[in-house]
Amino acid sequence: MKRFVSIVLIILFTLTFSACASNNEATTGQESSGSNAPADDLTYIKEKGNLIIGITPYEPMNYEDKEGKLVGFDTEYAEALCAKLGVTPEFIFINWDTKEIELKSKNIDCIWNGLTVTEERKENMAFTQSYLINEQVVVVRSSDADKYTDKASLKGVSVVAEAGSAGQTAVEADLPDAEFTAVDAQTKALLEVKAGTAQAAVVDATIANSMTGAGTDYAELTVITDLNLTSEEYAIGLRLDSTAVDEFDKLTAELLQDGTLTEIAKKYGLMERLINK
Repeated sequence: MKRFVSIVLIILFTLTFSACASNNEATTGQESSGSNAPADDLTYIKEKGNLIIGITPYEPMNYEDKEGKLVGFDTEYAEALCAKLGVTPEFIFINWDTKEIELKSKNIDCIWNGLTVTEERKENMAFTQSYLINEQVVVVRSSDADKYTDKASLKGVSVVAEAGSAGQTAVEADLPDAEFTAVDAQTKALLEVKAGTAQAAVVDATIANSMTGAGTDYAELTVITDLNLTSEEYAIGLRLDSTAVDEFDKLTAELLQDGTLTEIAKKYGLMERLINK
């Protein structure tokens, strides 16, 4: 009889424990998907109170001045938009070739660094409305300017461009016979030409016009005139289906209307490239 009672108690204990465990799991599941969780990307950014922005060194978009302060058109544009959004901008330097991975994994919230809009990139990120027009150009040493004047003259020549950039796309499309090498930044591409380890660099016109010529660190470099490659537009890259896109577009329209964005563009010599100015 005692043995029978013991078996019954064991069965009852087991059933009670299983029921409690199931209830706990259900409660935990409800908490993890409860109303406190961010409903969308815009809410996620606002609730954490900062916007983590992925960049690379890129004058005049994002770069450090002589005092080591981060400045540039995109830098000030981001600061102005974040002030309206009510969050703090935080800029971090990333590997441009893995920018989509950084964005998807939420290591960054957006890419705001002279980012070219392409159909391929639209598969991995959402874009705001475009705000600047740009094109790819070829930079060579001034002493070689008479040697490299058109696409045909660059056949077999060592050309560098930033990995995963519009510059690399332009080389592959417009200079297929060049000896191409990818580097990790547009500034590195210019440095390779300056050092003589490459004959030409394909970079954004914005950086080429800002960083080469008299009075710059690359005074011995020049842009090949009348050899623009692909044209393009810049926009802010956010996560796929991000609800922040519409908000960013609305705030950008306000910055254009009140003249803030126009003044920033004038400051960095980009007024002629600004869209909807």
